[in-house]
Amino acid sequence: MPKKILITEKPSVAMEFAKVLNINGTRKDGYLETGEWIITWCVGHLVTMSYPEKYDEKLKIWRLDTLPFIPKEFKYEVIESVEKQFNIIKSLLSRDDVDSIYVCTDSGREGEYIYRLVEQESGVKLPIRRRVWIDSQTEEEIKRGIKEAKDLSEYDSLSDAAYLRAKEDYLIGINFSRLLSIIYGRRIAKELNEDKVSISVGRVMTCVLGMVVSREREIRNFVKVPYFKIIGNFGDDEKSSFNAEWKVTENSTVYNSPKLYNENGFKGENDAKDFIISLKDKDAVITEVKKSKSKENAPLLFNLAEIQNECTKRFKIKPDETLEIIQNLYEKKLVTYPRTDARVLSTSVAKVIKNNLNGIAKGYKDEEVQSYIKKMAEEKYSTDITKTKYVNDSKITDHYALTPTGQGYENYDSLPELQKKVYKLIVKRFLAIFYPPAEFNKILVNINIDNEQFTTSGKVCTKAGYLEVLKSKEVNNDGDENRNNLDILNTLKKGQKINTLNYEIKEAQTNPPTRYNSGSIILAMENAGKLIEDEELREQIKGAGIGTSATRAEIIKKLEKIRYISINSKTQIITPTTKGEAIYDIVEKSMPDILNPKLTASWEKGLDMVARKEINAQEFMDKLESYIKSKFNKLVVKM
Repeated sequence: MPKKILITEKPSVAMEFAKVLNINGTRKDGYLETGEWIITWCVGHLVTMSYPEKYDEKLKIWRLDTLPFIPKEFKYEVIESVEKQFNIIKSLLSRDDVDSIYVCTDSGREGEYIYRLVEQESGVKLPIRRRVWIDSQTEEEIKRGIKEAKDLSEYDSLSDAAYLRAKEDYLIGINFSRLLSIIYGRRIAKELNEDKVSISVGRVMTCVLGMVVSREREIRNFVKVPYFKIIGNFGDDEKSSFNAEWKVTENSTVYNSPKLYNENGFKGENDAKDFIISLKDKDAVITEVKKSKSKENAPLLFNLAEIQNECTKRFKIKPDETLEIIQNLYEKKLVTYPRTDARVLSTSVAKVIKNNLNGIAKGYKDEEVQSYIKKMAEEKYSTDITKTKYVNDSKITDHYALTPTGQGYENYDSLPELQKKVYKLIVKRFLAIFYPPAEFNKILVNINIDNEQFTTSGKVCTKAGYLEVLKSKEVNNDGDENRNNLDILNTLKKGQKINTLNYEIKEAQTNPPTRYNSGSIILAMENAGKLIEDEELREQIKGAGIGTSATRAEIIKKLEKIRYISINSKTQIITPTTKGEAIYDIVEKSMPDILNPKLTASWEKGLDMVARKEINAQEFMDKLESYIKSKFNKLVVKM
């Protein structure tokens, strides 16, 4: 009887597939086998691109006359440390009794590349090749993935994009690292007082270095400018008083005055004092009392970038550590696929999402989480989210948002404490989308004093809604001060005269931009170099980013490893090293466009277009070769 071979990316994943398929055969050297199935595994990448010296021994020496290096046919080789496992897979694929393969490497571009390289270098192409594409490692999802496996050829465009990504990084890295090292290496070594310096350039890596250095120099060159704001204290007495801030309007006596620093501040303290004197004994009249109610929905679900940023803020861990934790949770069947860019669910998943909730309710023994689920049941919150912002098929490419599966709890107790905390974060973000919106009362009050306007506002949470899940401490202690202020403002009426108790000058100053930390830079990379703090806005403008969810953490890790950046272990704040700044200066002088996040993002978008079959692989490759050659010509002419 012909056998089917199933290949995963890791041994631990292979064991999960074996359990689901009821394969109880003896584990042999590098594989499992029963009557119908053979299950084997990679150990990450087994094959890599060969260095230039494998094409020609002379290319081992970095010389200008051998550049640019753009081979017509690329060479690959088996990685020596994992050669044994590669040979095991090759021999299994070559067996006469094997007629089909189920490709079960991770469901993404890199996972596709890992298998395609194995197939390429083994020289074995089985007649039946099916691709298993799954979102979690639960039994139901694995069974579904095998049952619905498509012909591998349907993923050829994804494979093309994977090969092109590797070629792009290889060609840009090797060519420009060698060229800039030849031109500037000695000078940099002398500046840094080192014997020898090799300049390392990367399509994504150098762009990220540019972001870090640019931000550091903005901070370094920033000059704090003091200015003076005017605060009025109004009311009948101190207990019932409130503060309002002056703001210039077109009717103001100082409108367009050179004495102003901005719309609510003076450049000089004496000018502010003079302005206060001009208001002395003038009547204060309330010109506007605007009351409104607002609602705020729970944020979208986590994708990898969002959870990496959140874990950096909360636990002060690096993005690669977060990814490692979530990868483990995924392999323990607790969460869905981690390397996702999406923050929403698909319609088909939303229709059965109640299963995840039921699983959490039955299996997750956490008192806080159970109290939220109990409230959902008591208040009869709807679990039908198909027509909400949390479900959008158009915003999903390979995978939907990171969510708890509601399974895998047999593995939970053995998890390290930090992994349990990260899991709970994911669960709470998930539960929040089923809660009603938070509700607020707002009041805006404008006061006129001799055509000068003072403004104040108040906001208080009247119904916690989802905030009960995500910000329980803040909601429970929602500051009586806010509520009291709102109560005072609530008594005011338009046209009412009000006493001015006193005026105060408050010194303020402009602030420099903040440094990136290892989490916020991941968000900035996802948004093509823009660090957008507002979550809703971030989602609206999201486009092609720098790197991918699968690679961003590794880029940060590499920059730190080669000592171009430094990451504070306690705060996770990123700063460039002296070496990193020296490299940045060289790149900015010689090829500044590679520092531009928009250019790097456009290359990533091109790869995505190949994967979507919007352009073909050769078109992308032609543009890449043209870019490298034109850049070389310009640099060599400058020498």
